[in-house]
Amino acid sequence: MQDQAKLVVIGGGIMGCSLAYHLCREGETDVLLLEKGELTSGSTWHAAGQITHSVSHYALAKMAAYGTELYPRLEEETGQSVSWHGCGSLRMAYTDDEVDWIKYTLSVGKGLGHEMEIIGPDRIKALHPFYSLDGIRAALHTPNDGHVDPAGVAFALARGARMMGAKVMRRNRVTGIRRKTSGEFVVHTEQGDIVAERVVNAGGTYARQIGQWIGLDLPIANMLHHYLITDTVPEFSDLQTELPVVRDDRQVSGYVRMEQKSVLIGIYEKANAVSVWDDGTPWQAENELFEPDYDRIMPWLENAMERMPIAAERGIKRVVHGAITHPPDGNMLLGPSGVRNFWLCCGSQVGIAWGPGAGKYLAQWMVHGAADVSMRSFDPRRFGAKVDDTYRIQKAKEDYLLRHEIPYPHLDRPACRPSHSKLSPLYEVLKEKGAVYEDVYGWERPFWYARDGVEQKPMESFRRNELHAVVGQEVESLRRYAGIADLTAFAKLEVSGADAASYLGRISCNRLPQKYGSISLTYLIMENGRIEGETTLVKLGDNHFYLVYAAVREAALLNWMEEQIKADENISIANVSQDFGVLMLAGPEARNILAECTDAPLDNRSFRWLSMRHIRVGDTDGVRALRVTYSGELGWELHAPIVDLLAVYQTLVSANAASGLVHVGSAALNAMRMEKAYRSGHEITNEVTISEADVIRFARSDGFQGAEISNAPAARWVLTYLQLDEPGELDVASDPLGSESVWYEGRAVGQISSGGYGYATGHYLAFAFVPPALNVPGTEFDVLVLGRSRRAVVLEQGVYDNNNALPRADAPAGELSSIA
Repeated sequence: MQDQAKLVVIGGGIMGCSLAYHLCREGETDVLLLEKGELTSGSTWHAAGQITHSVSHYALAKMAAYGTELYPRLEEETGQSVSWHGCGSLRMAYTDDEVDWIKYTLSVGKGLGHEMEIIGPDRIKALHPFYSLDGIRAALHTPNDGHVDPAGVAFALARGARMMGAKVMRRNRVTGIRRKTSGEFVVHTEQGDIVAERVVNAGGTYARQIGQWIGLDLPIANMLHHYLITDTVPEFSDLQTELPVVRDDRQVSGYVRMEQKSVLIGIYEKANAVSVWDDGTPWQAENELFEPDYDRIMPWLENAMERMPIAAERGIKRVVHGAITHPPDGNMLLGPSGVRNFWLCCGSQVGIAWGPGAGKYLAQWMVHGAADVSMRSFDPRRFGAKVDDTYRIQKAKEDYLLRHEIPYPHLDRPACRPSHSKLSPLYEVLKEKGAVYEDVYGWERPFWYARDGVEQKPMESFRRNELHAVVGQEVESLRRYAGIADLTAFAKLEVSGADAASYLGRISCNRLPQKYGSISLTYLIMENGRIEGETTLVKLGDNHFYLVYAAVREAALLNWMEEQIKADENISIANVSQDFGVLMLAGPEARNILAECTDAPLDNRSFRWLSMRHIRVGDTDGVRALRVTYSGELGWELHAPIVDLLAVYQTLVSANAASGLVHVGSAALNAMRMEKAYRSGHEITNEVTISEADVIRFARSDGFQGAEISNAPAARWVLTYLQLDEPGELDVASDPLGSESVWYEGRAVGQISSGGYGYATGHYLAFAFVPPALNVPGTEFDVLVLGRSRRAVVLEQGVYDNNNALPRADAPAGELSSIA
């Protein structure tokens, strides 16, 4: 038996086979795939096998499209039958919100070159004469969709991997994993030990148990899903072409398609979801199915029969009721686990559709250090809530129930919140003030504040709704007077040790702050020149630095920074994210409010912009006051010991000068950062360099890892800053949400990364990645917004206070409160 491999993949389902295949395609052929039974004998074999372009998530859309490209050619490449049926599909829309959803999907997919169109009832009837159209207003037609034999594609991928040099070992169960002091892994199997440099957990329903062997508690659970196949339908005998797959999220909560000459109906019931094997999947399980639970699915099965009357006249000849893994947020777990060289390729609820792309882009990440799409949404280290059995099971049930619901922007997922959340000391106080919270890396962070009769609950829509005016009021009030925001969710690290300065200088592109209290904004760069993260860097003392960055990147960036430490370096990294709370105080009256609460001088000479001082606020000593804000206004971030945060807050809001102080949430801050042209995590990702993100002004010419590559002129794409025309009379009032396609002279040239409404200018503002030659001020594009074109023009710089007069202000604040 082989006792050594550079890379071991555990699990022979679609995810493991795809990864092994694509690792070989990327040049890494010393791969050993281990499977305890036969290939596909877990969840893959009983999958329904559909794949669709009807995806609203940019990276997932790329993955799904790749699957439809790979599957048809895989049979010819490997000689293994995959039974590709390119029948197309229809996603039905009954309501305004569902129509908006398919229009948004169209706006994303068209830019990626996906063939799709929105069609009306007459065209739907022509494509699918057997489906009842009662109440259906439109459908998204994606003609290049299809379905495959799940086992066949996994066998083909495994064969393809073997043809390129990988090894596949079946009937050899992994029984444990031990990490050696050298960093290598000993993979214990029933047939002996295997030493590997890297290990990938592609264990499907066993993934959590495999993770436990090295101390991981993966937040996934196994959910039961039905699909049923009817007896033969005589009406199908005369069809010249196969009917398109129907996805009916409202009536069926699932899918309906042909299976040879029968009807296949898959149901994701909207109530009473059931998990299985909560204490662990039995190791002896193989090709496991469960008894049907007709009572659980009956309402949706009846609906399906009403929609497809020819199916109602037939009996059910087969029921597949099997287990599928679900993560808390619907996205796969792809990437580093947090244990060095132990990777994850699991947690996929739609393995056949997503598996090819998942394998491709994860292989790129593993071999080259970064993928060609942003993998942030799939990074396994993105979860910050308290993970226990209640959390992972209840969140998996929630995800299952949302499988065929509308994926609204900022979709609220309330399960296990706030019971498993991280809470600021201000949580209850701000809730009383009207805070509507969002989940950010397990933290409850105020998104916006309900006031003036607005209901305190999430507002979900693809269009501008009441929230548009609410956020505008927060922005206007902060700029007119002052605003306060709880930003405790920020990730915070302290880096110290004799080599701290040289270490940070090696991995970050900007010059390090030289004086005590100095602040710099910098980007952490990988050896391949791509950006790993963005951080505010504060010098606390000699070889002692404080780093503040986006909450969702807390574990991932900490993990990466630890891996950058060389063996001979004296470095200590402390995660102090939960030791300090953060309050932002900003606006023209911010100095006056803070001055009433501290004896520290706040004038420019004593406390300059982009500097930090330790000050006393009320009775609280040791507050780290950073003169920076994301709002672009005069202001401070007050980083206080978290046990004292409530006292600091009460001191500020009780000041006489705070009479006009308004509470603001992250939605308002996003609008303000867009007017300043500040980048966010949607722009600063692992697939771009410094020059491509257009932040080269923050970089030295050399002296940091990856400098030559990262500083090289952008060739693939570059970030541009756009102002969009307001919606026309025939358009619904809506704005880009991210991933929409950008067009130039009739051809798709880029995608929106993020944006926000500019309340000072009355225009929507957005960032997009486009060809470098088109990033010229005044260049006009069209952006596809809910299926309709909106004119956009490239701007040279931010539209609000370009000289930074406001954050630098030293004159009486009121004299500088109206700069736009």
